[in-house]
Amino acid sequence: MEEKALLCALVFILLSTSVVAIRPERSPVAVARRATLENGLGRTPQMGWNSWNHFACNINEDIIRQIADAMVDTGLAKLGYDYINIDDCWAAYDRDSQGNLAANPSTFPSGIKALADYVHGKGLKLGVYSDAGSRTCSNQMPGSLGHEEQDAKTFASWGVDYLKYDNCNDQGLIPQPRYINMSKALLSSGRNIFFSLCEWGVDDPATWASGVGNSWRTTGDIQDNWGSMTAIADANDKWASYAQPGGWNDPDMLEVGNGGMTTEEYRSHFSIWALVKAPLLIGCDIRSMSSDTKEILSNQNVITVNQDVLGVQGRKVLQDGDQEVWAGPLSGGRVAVVLWNRGSDQASITASWSSIGLNESTVVDAHDLWTGEVTSSVQGELKETVDTHACKMYVLTPK
Repeated sequence: MEEKALLCALVFILLSTSVVAIRPERSPVAVARRATLENGLGRTPQMGWNSWNHFACNINEDIIRQIADAMVDTGLAKLGYDYINIDDCWAAYDRDSQGNLAANPSTFPSGIKALADYVHGKGLKLGVYSDAGSRTCSNQMPGSLGHEEQDAKTFASWGVDYLKYDNCNDQGLIPQPRYINMSKALLSSGRNIFFSLCEWGVDDPATWASGVGNSWRTTGDIQDNWGSMTAIADANDKWASYAQPGGWNDPDMLEVGNGGMTTEEYRSHFSIWALVKAPLLIGCDIRSMSSDTKEILSNQNVITVNQDVLGVQGRKVLQDGDQEVWAGPLSGGRVAVVLWNRGSDQASITASWSSIGLNESTVVDAHDLWTGEVTSSVQGELKETVDTHACKMYVLTPK
């Protein structure tokens, strides 16, 4: 079954390459042979929460503890959201007398180790943030340039599980050596730490980061609006062939629940991020999220597509004006499909079997992941009417 699934994945890559021609490509053989970071992490895209989209620098240890509580109390933790990641602004402005990073005494008076212990006690993992430059992007705390080994050992001693590593104040140095230095430091720190690269896709990290980090940003920062989200989906799509278990393209955190888009737009956002094997890092305040937000973030069927063990990134396979078909192979010979209407009017969208990697004679059961409905014995194409800025998402299972 595993060999059959891999064959289906390679067929899908070849078919989708012929439909969407403008993208950097590598042969399926080359993709299969790429090395991944030797920490055993990220076999599926990471899931969890990050502070930046909602809180920016307005964070403190009480908020982080409450978010960890809410992750468990809302049931999100049971669905796989297990990283609680603190972004920029957690540290003191300067290093301590021994040159170590230290928590900001005003906002994190108990220190990061105590916070990690609390988060671990909830069955969750703690992430922190640093920068491959002299200072972080906020300029409120030191970066790790020149302190990679020291900082990696500090993070390990605190029980940190995840490092997001930005690229501000880079002193004009190219990114690869600086990210490699931190990668090596983390590997020798004595603790397995997920390494999330963030240089915003400027130097095409998809082409060099697979053996360096567990994920790499392919785009600039997302904003909580339709235009930003759709543009980022498109920008990330061209790097699809570089994603694989252990190393993932990262189109930035989720904006679901932050208020800048409609419920249907957020549903589209979550569906596409899941299909393209993006990290599912919640960016809203889950302590006070709406029922609609919780319903979107808690859709186990959609999450299962994201976490599928085959680990092939779905991609845009067909575009007709503002109507699009995105699809990708799943384990067991199944196919995930998103019919996405990016236009301002309701529209009919058709996914033909030839566009999504299925033989024309294949008969499938089509499971609508948002309504739960299953349509049996579908053959040749999937055709649905889709509302404006909305999508329909399916898993097709051959009979």
